[in-house]
Amino acid sequence: MSLKKASEKEIEAFSLPLDEVRLLAPLAHPPKIICLGLNYLDHIEEDVTGRGKAVPSEPIIFIKPHTTIIGHGQSIIKPSFVKQLDYEAELAIVMGARAKNVSAEEARSCIFGYTILNDITARDIQLKDIQWTRGKSFDTFAPIGPCIVTQNQIPDPTNLYIRTWVNGELRQNSTTKNMIFNVYEIVHHLSRVMTLEPCDIIATGTPAGVGYALKPEPKFLQDGDIVRIEIEGIGTLENKVVEVKF
Repeated sequence: MSLKKASEKEIEAFSLPLDEVRLLAPLAHPPKIICLGLNYLDHIEEDVTGRGKAVPSEPIIFIKPHTTIIGHGQSIIKPSFVKQLDYEAELAIVMGARAKNVSAEEARSCIFGYTILNDITARDIQLKDIQWTRGKSFDTFAPIGPCIVTQNQIPDPTNLYIRTWVNGELRQNSTTKNMIFNVYEIVHHLSRVMTLEPCDIIATGTPAGVGYALKPEPKFLQDGDIVRIEIEGIGTLENKVVEVKF
């Protein structure tokens, strides 16, 4: 089974003015959300995790639950006990076909398209745990959107600008050329470990400029902050931070 690409006539038949709708996440219940850590050379230089600046020889992966997903315009919920909330702009792969033990060359035909994922992270929790799952798995910690762009509309995903603003201040300004493992190599490596399925989401890592690494001191997300991410060819994903006392 694979995802079907809609024709232009089918798209036009269901078109509505953007200001008349509320965008939901383009995928709400993917089979898996697989994320890469430390996949940008410029991000490794920041040494956020304290692992040093060694370049990984294989992808570093972790998984987020689908309950982290929200769409464009929805609120990122910051629990009041989380003191170091951070953003991570990421190009996300959306799988279109089953993939197991595929080569990097074969991976292209298995990809349906691309979207934006903000890998929201509670740094104070992530960095005191041995692994990263808890600090990255709170509800609303994976804004996704605003849409999925099919792979034929992005002929070169290895050379896209990726930028993040917080309250209008530019924080991340990089390009997917800085990836250590490109999108096709990522699918190849992951498919050697697990079967990738249609609608799986793969977040490909974040570039330099996360709040934790800013100088002279970190800048973490606070109640009311607006995070806006742009990736070339895909669009803009924007979400507001709302603090809630639990």
